[in-house]
Amino acid sequence: MPLNRRKFLKKSAVTGAGVALAGAAAAPAAQAAESVAGGKAPKRYSLTVMGTTDLHGHVFNWDYFKDAEYTDKAGNAQGLARISTLVNEIREEKGRCNTLLLDAGDTIQGTPLTYYYAKVDPITAKGGPVHPMAQAMNAIGFDAAALGNHEFNYGIETLRKFESQCRFPLLGANALDAKTLKPAFPPYFIKKFHVPGAPAVKVAVLGLTNPGIAIWDKAYVQGKLTFPGLEEQAAKWVPKLRSMGADVVVVSAHSGSSGTSSYGDQLPYVENSAALVAQQVPGIDAILVGHAHVEIPELKVTNTATGRTVVLSEPLAYAERLSVFDVELVFEKGKWTVESVAASVRNSNSVADDPKITKLLKDEHDVVVAYVNQVVGTATETLTTVEARYKDAPIIDLITKVQEDVVKAALVGTSYASLPVIAQASPFSRTSEIPAGDVTIRDLSSLYVYDNTLVAKLMTGAQIRAYLEYSAQYFVQTAADATVDVEKLTNANSRPDYNYDYVSGLQYDIDIAQAAGSRIKNLTYNGAALDDAEQFVLAVNNYRANGGGAFPHVASATEVWAESTEIRTRIAEWVTAKGSLDPKEFASVDWKLTRDGTPVF
Repeated sequence: MPLNRRKFLKKSAVTGAGVALAGAAAAPAAQAAESVAGGKAPKRYSLTVMGTTDLHGHVFNWDYFKDAEYTDKAGNAQGLARISTLVNEIREEKGRCNTLLLDAGDTIQGTPLTYYYAKVDPITAKGGPVHPMAQAMNAIGFDAAALGNHEFNYGIETLRKFESQCRFPLLGANALDAKTLKPAFPPYFIKKFHVPGAPAVKVAVLGLTNPGIAIWDKAYVQGKLTFPGLEEQAAKWVPKLRSMGADVVVVSAHSGSSGTSSYGDQLPYVENSAALVAQQVPGIDAILVGHAHVEIPELKVTNTATGRTVVLSEPLAYAERLSVFDVELVFEKGKWTVESVAASVRNSNSVADDPKITKLLKDEHDVVVAYVNQVVGTATETLTTVEARYKDAPIIDLITKVQEDVVKAALVGTSYASLPVIAQASPFSRTSEIPAGDVTIRDLSSLYVYDNTLVAKLMTGAQIRAYLEYSAQYFVQTAADATVDVEKLTNANSRPDYNYDYVSGLQYDIDIAQAAGSRIKNLTYNGAALDDAEQFVLAVNNYRANGGGAFPHVASATEVWAESTEIRTRIAEWVTAKGSLDPKEFASVDWKLTRDGTPVF
C-alpha cells in the first residue's frame, strides 16, 4: 500500500495526532497552595501516565490453546479486560482529566483472536469487522500507542486498516517512508491538561518503534518503509517538542532497555535501546518501555548531558501489568517544571475483568473459541514438547516434515528440484501437547505459536555445520562427570528456546562437554560424512531467514522460494489431508546430546 504523505498530513490535521493539540477538561488536582511567608507557594500539578505494552492480542484472561482460563505458577492474569479495571480505578483515584493512557506496541499479533481477524475473517475485507484490539482499546480510552514490530506481521494494508479503526494515533517517529524519508506515521502526540489559575500543562508523547522490523518483516516493508535508530530520531524530535512548548516529554518506545540486539551486526541500530535513549537524549522525563517482555517497575537512568534522572518502566507483557508514572510539576518563573517522576507497576491479577469489555467482545471471543476447537484429524498417540529442548522430540519432527514437504512440492519443475531439502524448527513452547484421539486447530496452533511463514534458502554443507554449531550454543557446558539437571541444561547466556534449532534430514551429536563452537560431532547425510561443498535447500521460517537470532549465513543465503501462508496453517492443512497423525510418518531421531561421546540420555 503506497504511503501518501499528503493523506498523512491531512489525517493528522484532523485527528490532532502528531500535529495539533488535544485538550482535556479542567484539572482539579492542581490545588492552590497554602500561604507561606512572603506570599503564595507556587502552583503544583500531579499528572499520572499509565502504560501497557506487548498486549499481543490478549483481551481476556483466556488461553485459546488450552481452551481454559489462563493460569501460571506465578498466579498472573492476562487481558485488557483486567487492565480496563485497573485504569478505571486509577482514573477514579487521580481524576480522569489528570491521566494519560499509552501503549508501547505489539498489539495485533499473538493469539488466535488476532490471527482470526487478520486471516480468517480479515478486517481488510470489504465491510469487514472492526479489529477486537481496536474495539477494546477505544473503549478503554487509550490516548496513543507506539508501533511494535509485530504490527507489521500481516502487511501494511492490515496495519493501515487497524490504524483507521483506532480512535487514537499509532506513533512511529522512526518509521519513515523509504522514498521521502518523512514520517509514515504520526511521530508524536500532544495533550493539554488545564490547571485552574495557571497555564495549561502540555504533555508530548514521542513514539519510537523497533529497527528490527527491516529484518523481521522485510517482505512487507522493503522499499516502502525504513527504520532508523531510536537514539537518532529521539535526538531529532525531543528538541522540537520542547520548542513547541512541551512541559513534559514522555517516550513510548517499542525497544527494551538492555542495549543488546538479537540480529548481531546486520543493522547499525540497537534493538533494545530505551536506556540509551534516556542516557543520550536530553529533555526526556519518562520512557514507557516495550518489546523485551520483562517487568521493570522503575529504572532510573542519568542523562549524560544534563545529569537529570530519566525514569523508565516496562509492564511485562500480555496485559499482566500496568505501568504507572506519577509526575509532579511546579509552576515557577513563568513555566511548568517537572519536579519528580516515580514509576511502579500494578498487577492485573488483583482485579476482575471489566464487564464493559467482556460484553463488548464476547461475540468475537466465542467465534474464535469455536474456530480453534474444530477437529482436523486423529492422533495415534500423545505428542508433547515437555522434553523437546534436550531430546529429539517427534512433535518437532512434525514441523520439519511439513516444511520439507511444502518446499519440495514448491520446487518441482525448478532448477533446485534435485537438491536435498532439510528443515529447521524450534521448541517454541514447553507445554504444547497434541493428545491421542481428536486433533483440533487449537492443538496444532499451540505447537507453532508464532505467525511465521516459510522460506527456502540455498546453503552449503559447511554453512549448515556452522549453523548447527551456533545453535548448539544454547546448551550449558556440562562436564562428563557432572550431574545433569535438565532445568539448568539449556538457555546458556539467556538464549531463548525459540533461538535453538533442530535441523532435519541430517544426523549429528551435540557434545555438551565441549566448549561452544566445537560441539557438533558425527555430522552425516545419508549415512556419509557431510560434504562441506554439497548444496542443500533449507526450509526455514521467515524470522530466521531474515536474520532473527543472528544465525550465521542464512540471512545472506540465496532465497529460492518464499510464501505468505503461516507455517501453522500448513501444519493444519497437512494433518487435515492425512486425516491421521502417526509418528511413523514423520518422526526420526536426527540428533542427540552427548558428553565426550557418551549419550546424555
